[in-house]
Amino acid sequence: MLRDYLPIVMLAALAVAFAVVSRGLSHLVRPNRPNPVKLSPYECGNDPVRLPRGERFSVKFYVVAMLFIIFDIETIFLYPWAVTFRQLGVFGLVEMALFIGLVFIAYAYIWRKGGLEWEERPPERQAGELHATDIPGPVRESARAR
Repeated sequence: MLRDYLPIVMLAALAVAFAVVSRGLSHLVRPNRPNPVKLSPYECGNDPVRLPRGERFSVKFYVVAMLFIIFDIETIFLYPWAVTFRQLGVFGLVEMALFIGLVFIAYAYIWRKGGLEWEERPPERQAGELHATDIPGPVRESARAR
C-alpha cells in the first residue's frame, strides 16, 4: 500500500533537493557588489513616500482579494469531486450542480453590482441628455457661459 506513494515521495524529495541546490549554487556563484542604489527600496519606479497618517490601499484591492479567495475555495471543492465523480453517481452530480449554481449566482450578483469594475461608473443619464464631458474643450467653456 505504501509502495504506491513511493514515486510521489521521491518526486517531492527531488523537487525540494533541486530547489535547495539551485538556491545554494546561485548564492555561491553570484557577484556581490552592493551599492546605495541597489540597497534602496524600489516601488514602481518612484521613491516610496508615506504620508504622516500612513497610506491605505483602495478598498477595491480587498474586494479582489476576497473574490479570489471565494473562487479559489470553489476550485478546492471541485477538485475532489472531479476525482471521485464516478463513485458519487447522480447524487454527487446534483450536489455539485447546486454548488456551482450558487457560486454562479454570487458571481452574477457581484458582476451586476459592479464589483468587478475597477473604474467608477459615470452617473446614469436620460436618453438624449447632453453632458459637459460630451462637448470638446473650447466649446465646453462657451456652453458653460450660457
